[in-house]
Amino acid sequence: MTVGWDPVVELTGEDRKLFQGRWEKRLWLNVPGPFYTAETDTCWTGRLNAPANVMYAASSEGNLEYVFRQPRNPDELRQLVDAADEEPFQEYAYDGDLRWTPAAVRRWWADRARVSEHLTATLAEYGDSVHQADRDAAVGAREFGAYLEGALAGDLRAYLFRLGEGRYPAAGETLPELGG
Repeated sequence: MTVGWDPVVELTGEDRKLFQGRWEKRLWLNVPGPFYTAETDTCWTGRLNAPANVMYAASSEGNLEYVFRQPRNPDELRQLVDAADEEPFQEYAYDGDLRWTPAAVRRWWADRARVSEHLTATLAEYGDSVHQADRDAAVGAREFGAYLEGALAGDLRAYLFRLGEGRYPAAGETLPELGG
């Protein structure tokens, strides 16, 4: 996530119509932030449009799409809008800022071992496949794993700032701690 940039304000009125996902149906793998998915289709089109932001859940979760990284710039936001446009059930959403609390973000982070286990299962299921979509799911699992082990903590700290202060941090501002 780009420090100081709020992707939701960039959405047009037409864009917003595409995002009708329901928080109560949100897939647990979605990374905390304004964008998430609920009960998407199983066509696996999200990574075709937004490979830097969308991932596929392993078949144990029903082959659903989810947001593994919030958009970091206007190009990624546009790609996420395209993924939402192609999702026939309109199960992408952008109201996460109204739903996530600092405590919920910290709980998600504390449970990241479960996410890592899911990514390991995804790699086991799709890593050696001859099918392009399966191989892409394995690539996405590796990307998400690297993000989980690297920059995600900083992005979530910036998001905690957003939730507490009502705005994204400017460069150099002190970010809240994420916890264990």
